[in-house]
Amino acid sequence: MKKFTAVMLSALMAVTALTGCSGGSGNSNSDTKTNTSQTSSADWDYIKNKGELVIGITYFEPMNYKDDSGKLTGFETEFAESVCKELGVKPVFQKIDWDSKEVELKSKTIDCIWNGLTITDERKANMDISVPYMENKQVMVTKKENAEKFTKAENLKDATVVAEKKSAGEDVAKEYEFFKDASYVSVDSQAKALLEVKSGTADIAVIDYVMSIGTLSSGSDYSDLQVVEGKDFAPEQYGVAIRKDSTETLKKLNEAMQKVADDGTLDKIGKKYNLDSLLILKSK
Repeated sequence: MKKFTAVMLSALMAVTALTGCSGGSGNSNSDTKTNTSQTSSADWDYIKNKGELVIGITYFEPMNYKDDSGKLTGFETEFAESVCKELGVKPVFQKIDWDSKEVELKSKTIDCIWNGLTITDERKANMDISVPYMENKQVMVTKKENAEKFTKAENLKDATVVAEKKSAGEDVAKEYEFFKDASYVSVDSQAKALLEVKSGTADIAVIDYVMSIGTLSSGSDYSDLQVVEGKDFAPEQYGVAIRKDSTETLKKLNEAMQKVADDGTLDKIGKKYNLDSLLILKSK
């Protein structure tokens, strides 16, 4: 009888212990869900409380650049201003080193990257990225007298190709077979890449198509340069990057971008900068 009683008591204690563990596990799951919720909204709370969205940019026409009076303007500038109005925060534009963009985002020097950012799987793994809003591609820019010559890959032997470091243009220059016989040199911006070609220290710049639209127009400083016809590379889409796992910020950003498209503002801005044909974020 004593043995039976002892066994029963042991069994009862084991059940109680398991029940306690189960209860603890349940509370832990609840806490995890709460913590996840808090984490997903923390970034938006941070932005909302300070009342401003710090936007990381580089200067290149027609996206973000300074006009003759020194005022910041451009497609991305006006688009960001319109979206910030919907978000109820002030846009603060900050020039960044494109090579350090992810570091600045993570350290909260900036809150987003809004500057013709190409959406890639690698970037999506490190940052949250908005819905795509514009199509783009990479093109070759050279002096007009060389445009026909560089339509053939064999003529790139001994040619110097430049592109912005850690850009889609650099990926094209390094990875595409067409450029295998050329010498590649990285520079710190797309604007610098064009300057290298204009000055004759490089033969070809690989840049965003949208930049060529705004920069190579008649009467511009680069009117002696042109896009090499028939040589387009790496079709891509643009998005706005924010810090990873910022679920609430991403939701609000996407909603605000859609509102700007729905009320016709985005299309109006696109037409102003001759980019409307490239827009893929449309009104619903």
